[in-house]
Amino acid sequence: MAAEIQPRPQARKPCLLSKIEAFQEVVTAAAIIPKEDGVISVSEDRTIRVWLKRDSGQYWPSVYHTMPSSFSCMSFNPETRRLSVGMDTGSICEFILSEDYNKMTPALTYQAHQGRVAVVLFVLEMEWLLSTGQDRNFTWHCSESGQQLGTYRTAAWVSGLQFDVETRHAFVGDQSGQVTILKLEQDSCSLVTTFKGHTGNVTALCWDPGLRVLFSGSSDHSIIMWDIGGRKGTAIELQGHNDKVQGLCYASHTRQLISCSSDGSIVIWNMDVTRQETPEWLDSDSCQKCEQPFFWNFKQMWDSKKIGLRQHHCRKCGQAVCGKCSSKRSTIPLMGFEFEVRVCDSCHESITDEDRAPTATFHDSKHNIVYMHYEPTTGNLLTSGTDKVIKIWDMTPVVS
Repeated sequence: MAAEIQPRPQARKPCLLSKIEAFQEVVTAAAIIPKEDGVISVSEDRTIRVWLKRDSGQYWPSVYHTMPSSFSCMSFNPETRRLSVGMDTGSICEFILSEDYNKMTPALTYQAHQGRVAVVLFVLEMEWLLSTGQDRNFTWHCSESGQQLGTYRTAAWVSGLQFDVETRHAFVGDQSGQVTILKLEQDSCSLVTTFKGHTGNVTALCWDPGLRVLFSGSSDHSIIMWDIGGRKGTAIELQGHNDKVQGLCYASHTRQLISCSSDGSIVIWNMDVTRQETPEWLDSDSCQKCEQPFFWNFKQMWDSKKIGLRQHHCRKCGQAVCGKCSSKRSTIPLMGFEFEVRVCDSCHESITDEDRAPTATFHDSKHNIVYMHYEPTTGNLLTSGTDKVIKIWDMTPVVS
């Protein structure tokens, strides 16, 4: 059913501990069980499985439950052992797991959405079950009675959801690239604000209540850190992926951000550094370095008898420049650019070797990731891939 990988010590790299391979379809969501050597998984093969590690070192299912339709998402609360599972049909089914994780008892069923459930989130402190669906509705239910308390219609299908217990703010990321903040009450909600920094879909959200910072990942390969608590409107970009960001988790004890993308990369970001906002791109009809006209500036082209040039932008200063004045490339890690980007010649000269020191480490999971879950109490990371395999990683060499 599952193989135990004997780890070999490798400095500063995630260490693969185990693989679980007994799936007929892709695992859409899974969670590591804290204080237990176990995993809960839901899959497109319509099964819920609870995996416990045996003395042999292998994971075997202690619970194997089949439903009439496929699962799209899940939320597990270890304190109450409550498992909330979103379905393709739009309903949410809840189960209570026994203390030894060998039995699962049905609890409530919520008729929450008219289409596939996208995200489900159980909030113990409020006794609320939050969910979003492809019907573009964000809803919250009472987890005791099952009664729907409220709903909010979003402009686009919601693909990311986080909640702050202290302020009762829900953070909703959608397919248009927008993030919406809603203030929830017992039976109503109000729009606080919206902000947009991504050119693609919001695919992942992560809220840290201590820093009061929201991280958003996108299909545009970027991550943005939004300073919600600082009230300064700061938005820091992190560019370190070559494919869609599939998962985010902030390790507050080490001030590191873990991100995964669909090409299989795992990136560990050091957030204990003073990062800088990327500049706004400036508008100009001519190069702000050599004053050569851009190709749409017909008047200057005619007056100077020069051919118009293509416009580019320096990623460090934001100035509009021509290709000749921005022929250099450089990493700018403190601005989030871990890969080399275009910079103007003068900025390139100002960037020191110390400025180029990486603030992230990059690791290959060797499978295309669709879902990730990090358990801070054990320092283990779970990744699920299109290869229908769950991998469990020891992250303590890199998240410490």
